[in-house]
Amino acid sequence: MTLGIALAAKNADNYVDAIVAQARSAHELGVGAIWLGQRMDYDSPTLAAVVGREVPGLQVGTSAIPVVGRHPLLVSAQAQTAQAATHGRYHLGLALGSALVAGAFGAPFERPIARLREFLTAIGQLLDEGTADFHGELLTVTPPLPTALPGAQPRIPVLVAAMGPQALRVTGELADGTLPYLAGPKTLSAHIVPDLTRSSSGTPRVVAFVPAVVTADVERVRAAAVDSLAFYEQVPSYRRVLELEGATRAAELAVIGDEETVAAAVHRYYEAGATEVVLTSTDLGSPEDERRTWALAGQI
Repeated sequence: MTLGIALAAKNADNYVDAIVAQARSAHELGVGAIWLGQRMDYDSPTLAAVVGREVPGLQVGTSAIPVVGRHPLLVSAQAQTAQAATHGRYHLGLALGSALVAGAFGAPFERPIARLREFLTAIGQLLDEGTADFHGELLTVTPPLPTALPGAQPRIPVLVAAMGPQALRVTGELADGTLPYLAGPKTLSAHIVPDLTRSSSGTPRVVAFVPAVVTADVERVRAAAVDSLAFYEQVPSYRRVLELEGATRAAELAVIGDEETVAAAVHRYYEAGATEVVLTSTDLGSPEDERRTWALAGQI
């Protein structure tokens, strides 16, 4: 089993320094993998490269880079740079994106599944062949120079934050696995894992992202989770998986309690078909709560 954590820094004077310090502390507690979201203020593959370079032995991943507003050639170059910088410890996570993200680039959010299929096909050619000759309806990728970067080995794993049937079908065909968030054990076992596996020729990775905090102050942290996670209740893809799980609030999927409680919940995700689990929102409690959560992640 592989258990990782997602990192984010609050009130940092230097965000990169703060994330490196967090990653180093987590690794010292036994955590073997950290994941970084893609926001609009930092570049996640670059940050992953810095973290992996500064903390030898730590696996680093990005979850997830929206394909809308980005081109496979640029993302391939970013990912290969991170892979070479970390000596093979980088994991590339992609996402369909949303109308909100597309709007930031002045682009329409149209045909997301078709765009995902074309993006994965093209980036697969770039990573596997060191070039591409791809002419799709939405994307063209025809680099005039070689695209393989020396040192970017082994082949970079490509995962997708896919949870709907169509996205999972494309992911199973063209990627190495999925990165579901707020999808509980019931939803994993009954929907996500079967939909993904049906279209995959091998054994796909299912990296479940789970909000979790080890704490003695359960009520306070639960209230913080209600506020912090409420945004996702307005996003159709997340609302769907919440409904499939029988939940009305995103915070119901947050695992909050002592070490035994959180460890038992993590095991339920593995039993449901997750191949890896990533603990997110570990900063909802006190700094000591976060350290306890990271320590548990390093022990399971």
